[in-house]
Parts: sequence; C-alpha cells; structure tokens
Amino acid sequence: MKKKNVELIDNTTYLDQNMETVMHDSMIPYSEHVILERAIPRVEDGLKPVQRRVLYVMWEQGLTPEKPFRKSANIVGETMAKYHPHGDSSIYETMVRMAQDFNMRTPLVEGNGNFGSMDGDPPAAFRYTEARLAPPAMEMMAYLQKETVSFSLNFDDTRKEPDVRPSAFPNLLINGASGIAVGLATSIPTHHPVEVIDGVIAYLSHPRITLKEMMQIIPGPDFPTGGIIMNGDALESIYETGLGKITVRAKATIEKSPEGRPQIVITEFPFQTNKAELLAKILEHAQGKKEIISQIVDIRDESDRSGIRAVIELKKDCNAELMLAYLYKYTDLQKNIGVNMVAIAEGKPRQLGLLDAIRYYTEFRCDIERKRAEHDLRQAKAREEILVGLSVAAHHIDRRKQIDIHRARVALFGFESADLFGSDLHCVHACLS
Repeated sequence: MKKKNVELIDNTTYLDQNMETVMHDSMIPYSEHVILERAIPRVEDGLKPVQRRVLYVMWEQGLTPEKPFRKSANIVGETMAKYHPHGDSSIYETMVRMAQDFNMRTPLVEGNGNFGSMDGDPPAAFRYTEARLAPPAMEMMAYLQKETVSFSLNFDDTRKEPDVRPSAFPNLLINGASGIAVGLATSIPTHHPVEVIDGVIAYLSHPRITLKEMMQIIPGPDFPTGGIIMNGDALESIYETGLGKITVRAKATIEKSPEGRPQIVITEFPFQTNKAELLAKILEHAQGKKEIISQIVDIRDESDRSGIRAVIELKKDCNAELMLAYLYKYTDLQKNIGVNMVAIAEGKPRQLGLLDAIRYYTEFRCDIERKRAEHDLRQAKAREEILVGLSVAAHHIDRRKQIDIHRARVALFGFESADLFGSDLHCVHACLS
C-alpha cells in the first residue's frame, strides 16, 4: 500500500501507511540505538556508554585512588543529571558491578561498604555506600586531557563527553563484557591482565603472529572466581571465530574430616555461579534421599576474607570420587559458558576473534600515542615562543643596565679624552642598536 497524506476537517493530517513499512522504519533506528548506545561495548576501551559515563563523572569529581571516598548517591546523581538520564538504578548497578571482584577480572571502581557478594547478596542502597576510582581506571583515563579522543555533546547539549577512553590497557579482553541488544548479544570472557598485555606487546613486535603463537601467550580465559576449563581443545576455534562454549568446572579436592569422614572441599566456582544457591540446592537434593547424593551428611560454607571454601561432608563409606563426578554432572559445579565476542568496531557491531580484538586495540593505541605526541609538540612550540620572548626581554634588560652604568660614569667623572669619549659613544651606540 502506498502511503498518502489525508487532510481532516480541522486542517490536521495523518499518514496512511502500511504497518510493515512503519515497523521497519521504526525498528531499525531503535535497534541501532540500543546496539550502539546501550548494550554492546566498543572494542577500543571495552566499555558500554553507561560505564564510560560513570567513570568520567568520577574522574571529573577528582575521585582518584589517593582521595577520600564519596557517597555513591552523589556519583549516581551527577551521572544522571549530566550524561545518562535513564534512571538511577541502572547507573548504580553499573557502578556496583565495576567494583565487584567476582564479576570483574580487574575492578575499575573501588567500593567502600556493602557491594554485594557471589552468594547473590544485593548491594546496600547508594545512600549508604561510597566509591572512588580504582588504579586501573586511572590508566584508562591517561592522556584524556591531551586531545587524544573525540568529544560529543551530551543529551541536552550543555556539555561535552568523550566518545571513548584512551584506555592504556586492553579492557575488553581483560574484563570481558555481556549484554543483550535487539537481535544481538555479546558475551566476552575475562582474561588474565598480564597475559593479554604480553599478547598485545607480541602483536606489536610481530604483526603477522599466528593464532597458535598468540595462544602460547594467551592460553585461554581467566575468570575472577577461578575454575578449570575442561574443553581446552575448543579454545582455538572459539578464538578464531569468536563464537562457542567453554565448559568450566569447580576446583575441588577430597579430604578427611577430623572424624575420619570423607569431604569434598570446593575452593573455586564457575564464573557467575551463585554459591549460596548452589549449595542450598545440593543440600535439598541430599535431603530427598535420592541415589548417591543422599550420602551427604552436611554442607558448610567456610568462606571468609582469606578466600572461598565450601565443604560437603559425606558418610564414612561413601565413594567421594563417585560423589564428586555426580555433582559435576547434575549441578552447576560444572557449567557451560557461552562465548559470543561481539563489539562495536569501525562504527558497527562485529564478531571478533582474538587476533581481531588485539588488532583493533593496537591500532587505536597507536592513534592515541600519535595524537598525544602531536598535542605535546603543540604545547612545546607554544612554550618555546614564550621562552624566546622572555630571553629577548632578558637580553635587552642586560643591555639597558650597561647604558645606565655608562651614564652614571659620565655624570660622576666626565670624559678625560676624545678617545675615551669616542669609545663611550661607540658603547652607547652598540647598546642601543
């Protein structure tokens, strides 16, 4: 159906248009906005817009690691008022996540107060907690004031915000990302910071490095809660295509209790596993008296500030190895983690392999360093003009002093001879020239 304008009696018009066309013309811009402005991180700094804005507000407020903490409510309010008018809950949740060491491999925010736990405990309200930038976040801001990145107007055109962070380390691979957009999702696993940085250095030294050679440096993901990757042979395919599944198993050992009963001690859990909920489900199954799991006597969470420790105590005659295998198979002590390495690169979402992500990042950093050097050169040249002017002024001040000394000598002693008079005139002429 062709669209046509129909004029009503009151001189208003409405557009008569096919619904299919309306949905297409409306959905495409909406999808593009959600993908680019909310859910998918950029490959350069590995941040989503709300994360970028929270960190920028904290940087503007001077909340550096050596400064005192500031109330989270203040940070959330400033972010919402200046850059992200989408509600305080989403902003606070973002800041909390960036402070949780069980979600971020390298936290970017340092929190003071209750910021939740891997047991699923919610954080305290933002009026109770405090925060400031963590040292790694300062590295992401390095050279921000040296015209290294572009700035855009905020939502009401009253101030400008940076489009991306200079990011002195590859945050996308180190801290990973997860998000769901319209018809698109991303799930990037976390990696060990030293391994990823070594990989970037290797790529800079040998741009034609192969994936197998890179995997000698970055052998696989490194999750903040630990765990053991069981399907290591699938990692090469995942890093080549940016798509796949990783099987992660909890790290557990079998020990003897003081009473002589076997017990399973778990010290690492798969990424994003709710520890308390998992242990509660195991205990619930054990109380159901079903199969081998009924031989569980007690389950204790002995975790403290020194680390994670969960104990599953068994009956004396129980086969602990068989019990552990059962738990791996039927509980979240072993789980599959999907990998879908999608990020915004060159202005559009792209499926990235490991080498692609490193290539985009190194090209970005080379551009940052070039812009930083150009800025420093402009500043040095401007400073040079000032110093040259000061040098000329100082030189003329010295010559003026010579003239004043000569005039004082003439006033006190006069001229004894024509030769002396001529030499004095020559001196004055030289000083004034």
